[in-house]
Amino acid sequence: MRFDTLETQNGELKTTFPMTSENEAAVSAAVAKLYDTYPFPPEPLIDEPPPGYNWRWHWPSAYNFCTGRAPSSNAVSILDAGCGSGVGTEYLVHLNPEAQVTGIDLSAGTLDVARERCQRSGADRATFHQLSIYDVEQLEGQFDLINCVGVLHHMPDPIKGIQALATKLAPGGLLHIFVYAALGRWEISLMQQAIAMLQGERQGDYRDGVHIGRQLFNALPETNRIVKRDKERWALENHQDECFADMYVHPQEVDYTIDTLFELIDASGLDFVGFSNPRYWDLNRLVGESDDVMERAQNLSDRQRYRLIELLDPELTHYEFFLSRPPLPQFDWSNDESVLTAVPSRHACMSGWPAKSFFDYDYQLATVTEAEYDFLSRCAEPGETEAQTVAALIADTEFTLDQVRSLQRRQLTVLSPMLPSHS
Repeated sequence: MRFDTLETQNGELKTTFPMTSENEAAVSAAVAKLYDTYPFPPEPLIDEPPPGYNWRWHWPSAYNFCTGRAPSSNAVSILDAGCGSGVGTEYLVHLNPEAQVTGIDLSAGTLDVARERCQRSGADRATFHQLSIYDVEQLEGQFDLINCVGVLHHMPDPIKGIQALATKLAPGGLLHIFVYAALGRWEISLMQQAIAMLQGERQGDYRDGVHIGRQLFNALPETNRIVKRDKERWALENHQDECFADMYVHPQEVDYTIDTLFELIDASGLDFVGFSNPRYWDLNRLVGESDDVMERAQNLSDRQRYRLIELLDPELTHYEFFLSRPPLPQFDWSNDESVLTAVPSRHACMSGWPAKSFFDYDYQLATVTEAEYDFLSRCAEPGETEAQTVAALIADTEFTLDQVRSLQRRQLTVLSPMLPSHS
């Protein structure tokens, strides 16, 4: 038996009730009922590949982010754990044309939407199973990439869930996770509790929960903190009942702080690779102008610095990060010879290229110099089978190794230490 907990505003954990196997089954059934009622995410079904990209769902980009180099193979096996209505699954299929993709979810109704979504857009390499993450061992084999977005925090036992996923991750594989952060969701938590109080014995009637929740928002003054926060961050998506229900009427949610997040990560037995939004976790952006503060922060551990950052900038609503099962190689390209013999390709996830200003892999505006633009233009297209090495490219230009490394660090190029014909 374990005790379930709720996150309080100051990040402490408060014990609420013993979580037995019967409790877990009841909570899982309630979660499945919510998504049978309101399939999520509610993005429209289209008869073509989805627009844009999410680099975290693109195996070569995710691997490059985590290791510093292109993967040796793109013919990988991918699991979308808690796939919902298949929005992420669809991207995983279209962004990874050599991969086999499997989606699992508790909700039969939501899986029906996922199947139709992928069938209509031509994502025909996706297979689906109505299966709990707890029972993922029923699937054959292991996976090179496991995607688990917005799921663990809705499980009655997230630790049991992440441990189940860890058993299915192949050596050298990546587990991509998204879970809620407590500090940035404080107002959401308050409204969740208020709706639950007003529903009373009608909790579990999700349409009633959406109804009374909307009545609350309409009745509260515009100056109310909860109303203001909703309008600032969530109102555009919450006009859809599916989104409103997922946010305010969910029967199970665990919100994390850095301290409790790493308890979850440590329990997985996997290695923490890093957050996929490193700009947020750069302390310099907050207090870099104070030499004294920065000097004192050097005495903190990495996890303590992460905690300091979220305390000083409590806008974070979720954590998104990668875990790995060793061995996962790391490349820093400090050796000149390794750079010279590498094959550079332009990053596959860029929007607005060719131009000197475009959006990079993370949809941040990137501006390059004339020399950088010329070098990028000469780099291989993503997936190109015949390409020149760095040495060959800089022989025809005035580009330097330092400039090559700069493009690689900014993830405008991806370096492969072997020729594409051997990958």
